[in-house]
Amino acid sequence: MYIRYLFILLLCYFIVMLSIKLIREHPDTVKDDLRKRGVDARLKEVDEVLVLDEQNRKLQYELDNLRHEKNTLSMEFNRLKKAGEDTDTVLKKVKSLPEQVKKIEDDKSVVEGKINYILMRLPNILHSSVPVGVDADTGNVVVRTWGTPRTTDFELKVHSEIAEQRGLADFERATKISGAGFYFLLGDLALLDMALQRFAIDQLVKKGFQLVIPPHMMTRKAYEGVTDLKEFETVMYKVDGGDAHFIATSEHPLTARFQNDIIPAKSLPLKFVGISPCYRREIGSHGVDTKGLFRVHQFMKVEQIIICKPEDSWKFHEEMQKNAEELFMALKLPFHVVNICTGDIGTVAAKKYDIEAWMPREKAFKEVTSCSNCTAYQAVRLNIRYEEAGKREYVHTLNATAIATGRAMRAIIENYQERDGSITIPEVLVPYMGGKKKI
Repeated sequence: MYIRYLFILLLCYFIVMLSIKLIREHPDTVKDDLRKRGVDARLKEVDEVLVLDEQNRKLQYELDNLRHEKNTLSMEFNRLKKAGEDTDTVLKKVKSLPEQVKKIEDDKSVVEGKINYILMRLPNILHSSVPVGVDADTGNVVVRTWGTPRTTDFELKVHSEIAEQRGLADFERATKISGAGFYFLLGDLALLDMALQRFAIDQLVKKGFQLVIPPHMMTRKAYEGVTDLKEFETVMYKVDGGDAHFIATSEHPLTARFQNDIIPAKSLPLKFVGISPCYRREIGSHGVDTKGLFRVHQFMKVEQIIICKPEDSWKFHEEMQKNAEELFMALKLPFHVVNICTGDIGTVAAKKYDIEAWMPREKAFKEVTSCSNCTAYQAVRLNIRYEEAGKREYVHTLNATAIATGRAMRAIIENYQERDGSITIPEVLVPYMGGKKKI
């Protein structure tokens, strides 16, 4: 078991998007990982890329031989010319070489394009501690719980209903002008949203994270560096007639910011706290609170990002998760932490934790944050490296939600709702609410 654990760690250290070298040397490991994820249909892609790799290496061999032949013929041409001998035959061969080289280079470019297409869509290698499971309901594992789930002797109102009744949100008019999945926040609820943002930002800045407000749109090339667009495009907004995608999370621009950069080792780790709206088309696919704050097309989120050396990433993964847990502890919202299983984890992450907060109206825990170690998967796609002692290696990238305000507000409305429908403000947010303790 220890040897396998060490082997997986080494794979996570050297992982390259996945690299063709990794697949060539460890095809069974890559296939085993795909089986764990429950995507057996993609096993053929591993075999396909190996065939393409063999073709590519043969073409490279032919190309090297032609270039060697060109050098040899050039030397022979010069020798014959100096000796006053006939150079026509050699010259004819030399002139035919560029056409042969171009044909092989064109063939090689096509093959490399096919290889890159497959590599860009194969998922990251999972950490050995990721539980094997088919889906979230049967495979995710609760690793710890904090707080006592609230129960009441009165019926809790739906968060969207109480927000409308108290004039704190307007869903109807938002739907009228924007469609379903949008909202107007009004008065004290708008202040609560901003209070959650400032609270999370202040806590993370104290821990050495630099605040960043990113662009809200990215090009396709940059976006393909941080995620598999084939998987993600179904939930993204794209500007018609232009190469711009609205960001689904500030993680994406904050990480892509360093595309093609070489970072001095002494500058690592880089720690950022991003704040931005997030734009997603996914509402309706889950059938949960389609009217309200929980699953919407646009919401505010505070995000943690760390870029570091490979040997430090698992330490920082736990640190970022702890940061998020401390925020929810401070808000006194009961939660449990889930280790996401192989059938539920996304393409990019090698391991992911979710925090699920207690929602007393449904008597269930619901996801409010996620925390992922992406190892070198994004770094290779984006070509982000660090330099130390004259050597260049790929960094590891990590991301974690600090606060997604809509989901946190739903949890607050349900956990702090009083019999009369008023909502007590969590104590740590009172200073950010101008001293107001109840809405």
